[in-house]
Amino acid sequence: MTETTQTPAPASLTPTPKPSRRALVVGAIAAPLAFGAVGLSLAQTGASVMTPVAPTAISALKASGSIAAKGDVAEIYGNKFVMQDGTGKALVETGRQGEGGALVKPGEAITVQGRFENGFLHALLITRADGSQVRVGPAGGPPAGTLDWAKDKVGLGAKPDVPALTARVEAAGYSDIRVTGRGPRHLEVAARGTDGRERQLHVGFDGQVREKRVF
Repeated sequence: MTETTQTPAPASLTPTPKPSRRALVVGAIAAPLAFGAVGLSLAQTGASVMTPVAPTAISALKASGSIAAKGDVAEIYGNKFVMQDGTGKALVETGRQGEGGALVKPGEAITVQGRFENGFLHALLITRADGSQVRVGPAGGPPAGTLDWAKDKVGLGAKPDVPALTARVEAAGYSDIRVTGRGPRHLEVAARGTDGRERQLHVGFDGQVREKRVF
């Protein structure tokens, strides 16, 4: 009697999806961040390119894309707080980062820079008495996790030439030019038009200037 030995059929193998070329590039570029690469600063983020603005008296605050006031924290209401100086009070809005009321403390002396509109000072930057700063709102630059973001973190991303772009804005007829932040490939700018009114501008790294709104 002959015995027949059956060889089991090989188990079907599910092909492993290959990572996309984009994912490989992002991973390769971002890898140094995991090891604390030296020198990969946030020099291209919104906080670093913001034009400092000298604080004005709270009573002198007016509609503006970039203005600052200095005073003491009087009261805190969630993500909003009241700041006061010898001339008056202002209500400061801090967005999601201020939820819980932990950004500032009652009685603390601070300077707030941001957008003033409809009676609110929408904070972009809070400077404490010791000089330390808190950036409020989006960090600026490309969206996290994108190829542009990874390149930005290792110094390979698009770099705004702020002096040259400021000159382009001035050549377009604007004055009192203040950079308020940056996007993936543009700067957010507050400036004054020839009619004296404040404008919020979108200034591309290629030098294109576009008005977004008038205050």
